[in-house]
Formats: sequence, C-alpha cells, structure tokens
Amino acid sequence: MELWLLAVFCLVYLGMVFGNLPGLALDRTGIALLGAIAFITLKDLSLQQAVADIDISTIAILFSFMIISAQFYYSGFYTYVAGRVERCAMSPSSFLFLLIIVAGTLSAALINDIVCLAMTPLLVRICLKKKLNPIPFLLGLACGSNIGSAITLIGNPQNMLIGQVLHMPFGEYSLYALFPCLIGWIIAWAVIAWQAKGSWHVENHEVEIESPAFDRWQSSKGVLALFVLLGLFLFFDLPRDHISLAVAGFLLLSRRMASHMMLSFIDWQLLVLFIGLFIVNYEFNRTEMMTSFLQLLQSYQIDLSAPAWLYATSAILSNIISNVPAVMLLLPFAQNHFDGALLALSSTLAGNMFIVGSIANIIVISQAANFGIHLSWKKHLVSGFPISMLTLAAAAIWVYFCRSFGLI
Repeated sequence: MELWLLAVFCLVYLGMVFGNLPGLALDRTGIALLGAIAFITLKDLSLQQAVADIDISTIAILFSFMIISAQFYYSGFYTYVAGRVERCAMSPSSFLFLLIIVAGTLSAALINDIVCLAMTPLLVRICLKKKLNPIPFLLGLACGSNIGSAITLIGNPQNMLIGQVLHMPFGEYSLYALFPCLIGWIIAWAVIAWQAKGSWHVENHEVEIESPAFDRWQSSKGVLALFVLLGLFLFFDLPRDHISLAVAGFLLLSRRMASHMMLSFIDWQLLVLFIGLFIVNYEFNRTEMMTSFLQLLQSYQIDLSAPAWLYATSAILSNIISNVPAVMLLLPFAQNHFDGALLALSSTLAGNMFIVGSIANIIVISQAANFGIHLSWKKHLVSGFPISMLTLAAAAIWVYFCRSFGLI
C-alpha cells in the first residue's frame, strides 16, 4: 500500500514540476485534486478525516482576500491607478521604478497573483500608447509584485498559509521582511533597467483594452475596508480568518456591485489546488516512508529543520514545483516564527528566478500573450536569475544580522 502512496505522491509533484501529465488534459489543479482522491481511496479515509487535513482558516483568508480584490478591480481602482501613472511625464527608467513600487505595494496587501491579473492588460495598454517596449515593464511588474508580496503575511497564498499554521504575529513578520524587500525593489529596478538600456522604445500598434470604469465611492469603500483590516491585523490579537471573512462580507453588502459578479472573480482553481495538496501532503507525512526519508537525509547531515537548510531547500524547491507546493511540503519542518519568516522570504523571493517559480509570473506572461507580446523563459531567466539570487542573498544577510544582534 505504501508503495502505491509513494507513486501517487511522486506523480502529483511531477505534475507540479511540468504543469501536466503526458497524455492527459490535466493541469496542476486537476493533478492535485486527483492525488487527494487517490489518497482518500488508498488510505480508506472518511471525508471527515480528509477535511481535517485541510487548513480551513488559510482557505478562508485566501477566499476573503479574493473578494476584497474583486472590490478593487470592479470599482475601477486599478484603472484609476493606471491612468495616474500614464499621465506622469517621466523617463522609461523612472516609469519602471514607479511601476515596481506601485505593483509591489499593492501586492503586499491584495495578493500578488490578483494584482498581476488586473494590472497586466493596463500596463500593456500604457506601453503600447507610449511606444515603449513592454518586456522590461512586464518583468518589473512580475518581479516587483513578487518581492512586494513578501512584505506581509497576506501578500501571497504561501505567506497566508505560513502565518496561519505558525500563528505568526502580523507586525513581527513584516519587521523581518520590510528592509530586504525594499532593497529587493532597488535590485529588481537596477537589473532590469541596466539590461533594457538602449531598447526602451519600439514601434507598437495601440490596442483597445476594456477595463472597469473608476467609481470613486466603491474604490473608497474598498480602501477603507482594507485599512481597517490591516489595522486590526497589526494592533489586535484577533483571529485573522474571522476578521477577513467579516470584511469580505461587508463588501458584499452593496447596492451596485452584484454578489455573483464579485464571486466570479474568485480563483476557484487555486483554492482547489490548496485543498488537494493539503490532503496529499498531510497524509504522506504520516507514512513510514516519510520517516525513513528524513532519517536518510540526516545520515548525510541534512536537517531540514535547520534554518540554513530550510532556506536553501525552499529556494530550490520553489523553482522546481512552484512556491505554493514547496511551502506546503516544507512547512512541517518550520519550528518557530523565525523559521516561518525564512520560509516565507525564501519561497517568495526565489519565485522570480524561473517562470514556474511563481503563479504571478505565469499570469503576467499568459496575459501579455493575449495581446501578441511574448516573454520567453530565456528572457525571463536573464533578468529573474540575478534578481532572485541577489534578493535571496540580501534577505539572508539581513535576517542573520537581526538574529545575531537581537534586533528583531
């Protein structure tokens, strides 16, 4: 029986690596769901036992922030931000820096994947209108969003999971993450701007891209709700899942924005991916094979609960199976808040290295392709690799410094 479980586990993570299984029309979500069904069947689990494997609080927070993000999208908030940026008279290099800061700041509070989904079409429109080469700015959007999302425990799905499982205080984590992420934005800007020197402008045809019209009241409502939520996270020790659901429920109470429209913005695929991987990982961790595997690693002096090994392994795995599955696999080895901060920073910053390292990268590239703009994996690697390596090094030095001198 355990060999069958091992085979299923390996197939699931091969699917995470390649994005599909040969001969089958399955994506990562479908593979994770089938893997969960296989574990339930092979281990003869009741549905109650399977549900117990799922961290419902993480799912609730992720679901809630998708509704909050829907408020920002359908209220035309992104349209307003893009319009303000478009009207700014500045050099391409300055525009790139502003884009990285804006995208990163929004991603720290509104989930990087959804920020990239909303901003990519608007960015393409701005670049085509200004006769700018879209490639450097698309790279800036993806890298800036990924780095910015590492600042908080709500910036991306893997940080939400880490925060909930380890019960990490919101402010404590941001103290670890803020400085290296600010340095990371500068690194990303410097690398992309240097590589784009002499190729900022190209002849482009303009395209019409529809986006929700700006509604000042609805946008203000979303901003106010988000500020209240962040304040409660920072200054009160209240259950973050309860608060998130309450704010999402408040936003659904609207006379103008229909609930079915708001709920259509939910990334149900990502939620199902989480649920499937929860079951696969937690059940596999309970097998004797996992115990044997850890003993084998220890015989080679590899201890995944040691901070250095956890940091390095997370960075590597995030670029093989993507950062969300990597965190779900490694989270049981994080023993405390310090380990959680290391895991969050390494998995998120490493996501810039390869396209598959982060869902945000995939979203930017697939959205841009819809407008005939093709960002190849080689072009992404040329920028993403140095950005990822430099930001990972900066974060490691900062956290080690803070730990050594007791600053945080």
